Amino acid sequence: MDKRVEENGAVIEFEPVLLVDGDSVIAGPALAGAKVTATIVGVESGPKIRALTYKSKSIQRKRWGHRQWYTTVEINKITTKAAKAAKVAKAVETVEA
Repeated sequence: MDKRVEENGAVIEFEPVLLVDGDSVIAGPALAGAKVTATIVGVESGPKIRALTYKSKSIQRKRWGHRQWYTTVEINKITTKAAKAAKVAKAVETVEA
């Protein structure tokens, strides 16, 4: 996930966008009300991206690079509201196990 401002070991909570469990994929309104609890493990930088632009027949060249920072998290718990469909609950239980 993108870099977060919390310290290492902090517990964060966010809403899932996509749940993948083997062959089943759950997204959209089926995940409404679901919460993910995670612990921040650390911050690291991603791969270096290098790019170059130039214009032919002139001496115009521009080179730049970018390196994105990411936060590594450990998923502790995935919860849903009690009124949600059994399909979502079953998928969440198998992910936790």
